Amino acid sequence: MAKPTTPRPTRAKAQAAAPAASADHNRPRPETPSDYKASKEELLEFYRQMVLIRRFEEKAGQLYGLGLIGGFCHLYIGQEAVAVGIQSALKPGKDSVITGYRDHGHMLAYGIDPKVIMAELTGREAGISRGKGGSMHMFSVEHKFYGGHGIVGAQVSLGAGLGFAHKYNEDGGVCVAYFGDGAANQGQVYESFNMAELWKLPIIFVIENNQYAMGTSVNRASSEDQLYRRGESFRIPGLQVDGMDVLAVRGATEEALKWVQDGNGPILLEMKTYRYRGHSMSDPAKYRSREEVQTMREKSDPIEGAKKYLADAGVSEDEIKQIDQDIRKIVAEAADFAETSPEPEAHELYTDVLVEQY
Repeated sequence: MAKPTTPRPTRAKAQAAAPAASADHNRPRPETPSDYKASKEELLEFYRQMVLIRRFEEKAGQLYGLGLIGGFCHLYIGQEAVAVGIQSALKPGKDSVITGYRDHGHMLAYGIDPKVIMAELTGREAGISRGKGGSMHMFSVEHKFYGGHGIVGAQVSLGAGLGFAHKYNEDGGVCVAYFGDGAANQGQVYESFNMAELWKLPIIFVIENNQYAMGTSVNRASSEDQLYRRGESFRIPGLQVDGMDVLAVRGATEEALKWVQDGNGPILLEMKTYRYRGHSMSDPAKYRSREEVQTMREKSDPIEGAKKYLADAGVSEDEIKQIDQDIRKIVAEAADFAETSPEPEAHELYTDVLVEQY
């Protein structure tokens, strides 16, 4: 087995990609973002959402181990600051979100009820996709959350379509299309980049670079491992961001939104993040050392980082403990709801296959 490669640290919380040597140096570029200046109330909400995702995913892992969740299950533990930092800046019901199959955290960060998400994971009628989508294929038109997609990189092309719809309808919305460092090498990603820039679509492409794709270090799998530069040949500017710091993520998102909403077309955000668990529940993650994971937990954990911000804002330990207790109760209720909800009726196999009814 090849020796695991330690992820390269990001030298700054956020930095902008320098233009390629042959690029037009005079064309406009986004400013290098600074950390978001959050109020005490905002910090509490960021912390609450990240803890909700962490505890929800831990419970999902337990239910998977008990056989109550079937199929694949990809946990988001460690990456919470990305979804919370980005989606806290979006307008639910106006802006749209699309992602891959590591999607539970994004749904929770967009305000979707934990009960219907957990019910979907366990294949119940009360699930957000009526128990037929499972972990990888959740969807909510109401929230403008368009999945949950199992084909690596395919959501990027669909995201470009959502961006086109926003522009065509002149609704002022922006699409955020998430994909991972593994998907960043897929061909359809670059076809989508080209179209998005040609048509100046209102879309933010977000690479959640958790360092290992399905199990190979990005340093070994990508000839250009500074993924925020990947849009340069299409004249799409990029920002590299500390994806373990919720305020750095939110600050970069504010800059990205300003760029897109000013009519400049797409922008690329590379979030340098880290997943603590394997690629999926079936992955023992032997391609990296326990020491590496433990070091990331101790030095870069997004929730512990948020706790420090809360302490600086004057939030007491008792207040933080109360949030933790409240979240554990919410997650326990979601699990109970999922376990006690009925499975879909057999005839539901034939519904929702096509838009029309036959």
